[in-house]
Amino acid sequence: MAGPAKSALSHDQSTLDFYEREAAVYAANAKSKVSPGLENFMAALPVGARVLDLGCGGGQDAEVMLARDFDVDAADGSPAMAAQAEHLLKRPVKIMKFEELSATSAYDGIWANASLLHVPFVALAPILSLVFRALKPGGIHFASYKSGDAAGRDALGRYYNYPSEAAILAAYAEAAPWGAVTTATGWGSGYEGERCVWIAVTARRFPTPVP
Repeated sequence: MAGPAKSALSHDQSTLDFYEREAAVYAANAKSKVSPGLENFMAALPVGARVLDLGCGGGQDAEVMLARDFDVDAADGSPAMAAQAEHLLKRPVKIMKFEELSATSAYDGIWANASLLHVPFVALAPILSLVFRALKPGGIHFASYKSGDAAGRDALGRYYNYPSEAAILAAYAEAAPWGAVTTATGWGSGYEGERCVWIAVTARRFPTPVP
């Protein structure tokens, strides 16, 4: 399993600065949208599951999960974004960068829709090891990434790790002994409106075998 992430490598400050500046507009743009994969993610969880929305943005996915009676912790690395989510959810949202995730066997599910795609690729496996550690045995994790063949920035200056499907599977394999990792690809678009291929990853931490 990959070791602890180094904070200097685990987030891109220019990307965080973008979300600080654009938080209100970004949250308003996403408010009415249901993220792809969310229904399947919720269907795989036990009733009343404890879920971490990691990189929750404006909080629209957390709102859906709360309405389904899941016990949701929402967190975002941008204080301005966290404030937008708090306004929507009417509950505290934790300000937390990815590398600050310190929970151990705490969550039945960790939802990271369009968030871990901003992690510098060299730090992705260490961050995923923190996600693995934070899951309960049997817990499920979802993340989505914009596909590509080299890291770079979009027209708005945001950093993306742009992995290939093979590269993302290798990062998960390096991070932890997941019980199962599956991927699905499809066309979509992001905040900037540019169409691209997305990679959706679902990974499960298998229960510890009983002797």
